[in-house]
Amino acid sequence: MINMSFTKFVLALIVACGSLTATGVATAGGIGLGATRVIYPQSANQASLAVTNSDPHERYLIQAWVDDDNAHKTRDFIVTPPLFASSPKSENTLRIMYAGKMLPQDRETVYWLNVKAIPAVNKEAIKEKNTLQLAILSRIKLFMRPDGLKMGEAEAVNHLRFKQSGGRLEVINPTPYYETLVNLTVGGEKLPNVMVPPKDKLSLKLPSGASGVVRFQTVNDYGAITPQQTGKM
Repeated sequence: MINMSFTKFVLALIVACGSLTATGVATAGGIGLGATRVIYPQSANQASLAVTNSDPHERYLIQAWVDDDNAHKTRDFIVTPPLFASSPKSENTLRIMYAGKMLPQDRETVYWLNVKAIPAVNKEAIKEKNTLQLAILSRIKLFMRPDGLKMGEAEAVNHLRFKQSGGRLEVINPTPYYETLVNLTVGGEKLPNVMVPPKDKLSLKLPSGASGVVRFQTVNDYGAITPQQTGKM
C-alpha cells in the first residue's frame, strides 16, 4: 500500500462575481464575505470588507490581496491585515487602501479582491492518515469609481445598446460604468453572462438561428439582480 501524505493545500473552489446569493454576500465553506463586490470611491482613503467565520469549530488562516484585471497581483493596493487567523464564530474587517498612480477620471477601473481561507490542521488527528486539505479562494470585483461621473450607476443600464449582425450580438456600453449582464437571451436563446467595460463594446457569438428580442438583467452595486430589461437596438 502506498502511503500518500498531502502536506500542501490544494486550491479547490473559486467564488467569483458571477456566483451571487440573494443577500449579496459571497460565502464559501464557513467563511463569508460581506459583499459580492466592493465599490471604492477614488476620493476615499480606503474601502472595507467584512470577513465572517460562521463555523462553530473551524479556525481558518485568511490571506487577502488584489489582482489587476489580467489576474496579476498588483502593488497598487495595500490590504490590511494581509494575513490573519479567523477564529470560530468571529468577524474581521479587511481595509483596502489604494496606493497606485492616478486612474482615469471619466470611467471606472476594475480590480479583483482575493480572499483565501485555509482551514487549520490538527497534526495529531491526521497523523499517518491520507488527508487532503482544501483552500477556498473567493474572488470579487473591486471597482475604483471616480467622483463626479455625469450619470448615476442606476441609470447606466438604460444607455446600453445592442446590435445583431453576421451571427453575432454586439453589446455597446457608452457609460462610465462596468455593466455585468446576466440571464442574457436573444429570441429565447441563452447567452453567457458578460461584463462590458465602460465606453466600450463586446461581441458575442449567437447560437445557430438565434434572432429576435434581446432580454437581460444586470448586477447593481449591492450585488443584486435588477429587473429584466428589453435591449434597445
